[in-house]
Amino acid sequence: MCLAVPLKIVEIDGLNGVGEVEGLRRNMRLDFIREPKLGEYVIVHAGFAIERLPEAQALADIEAWAEVENAL
Repeated sequence: MCLAVPLKIVEIDGLNGVGEVEGLRRNMRLDFIREPKLGEYVIVHAGFAIERLPEAQALADIEAWAEVENAL
């Protein structure tokens, strides 16, 4: 089983990027994303962006993560 987190791309430097969710920033690799763009959402696993995610789905996933966090 693996966990992946939706992050919004806020910085791009070649194949390196920075993603953000709820004010938390994480470095990530963009090797698997063709022509990444600032502001789009990606799923990140083990430090690699592995898939683009529509904004509506990303926001729903972020809300679901928040519900889990609040339940703990």
